Amino acid sequence: MTTSDYNFSTFSKNSFYAELNSRLIDMADVASDLRIVDLACGAGGVTRLILERINRTTNTVVIALDHSQIALKTAMDELKDISNGAVKYVQSGVENISESIKDSVDTVVFCNAIHYLPDKDIVLSEISKSLSKNGKFAFNTSFYEGGQHEDSLSFYSKWMFKAFRILRKEYGLKPEKSLKVESRKQLTPQDYSDLLIRHGLKIEIQKIDTVQVPMEGWLDICAFSDFIEGTMPGIPLDTASEVLQEGVRQTYKELNVTHVPRNWLDIVARKI
Repeated sequence: MTTSDYNFSTFSKNSFYAELNSRLIDMADVASDLRIVDLACGAGGVTRLILERINRTTNTVVIALDHSQIALKTAMDELKDISNGAVKYVQSGVENISESIKDSVDTVVFCNAIHYLPDKDIVLSEISKSLSKNGKFAFNTSFYEGGQHEDSLSFYSKWMFKAFRILRKEYGLKPEKSLKVESRKQLTPQDYSDLLIRHGLKIEIQKIDTVQVPMEGWLDICAFSDFIEGTMPGIPLDTASEVLQEGVRQTYKELNVTHVPRNWLDIVARKI
């Protein structure tokens, strides 16, 4: 299997994930917006949430932007029943948003991906350029300093201990810490606040969503390349995915739990 086989689409179909993104879209209050960007739209799950909430006019457009042509084709197919010509699909990296979209927009939505950006200042500068005056930027992330709920610390420590032990015993391998990726270099909420301020954005809403994640959610995230590479850098994807999933199963069984809490940081900021 290749990296493209370990994509985010399976995890994104979890009901709890759709619910927390729905809350973010509701906080952004997009109903009357005419031009909205779903940044890194993937298979279109968040694009659908936006489409369900907008008051459509002849001038309303939702811009689904992603670097992956495969993702955009998937989104196009997934949204056939609801798009009705209101979606414009744009293939572009998030760091080129202002050049790719050109005309200013009312809102940019960026769900659970900002932590992957190697240079967040470049992308925030692009987002700020793309927003009209008083335009909104709404994003969330579970990979920030504070994402681990205090009631889940035992789960994480046991999960990682078991996964690394399986990796060592059954495969004779250990992760290469020097290859640590961006999703593991976590910012604090204050870091994000400072980032927004640097680019002319003022926070209007900032809150923490605590989500109860079932075992299936953890198993699905273990099949996502960015998470795998962040947790077990340097380990072949198939091997790392397998041992992470087995670690989840063993830990859920040992702790006798049905869900484990995870915190998501939600922020809506406005261009000033």
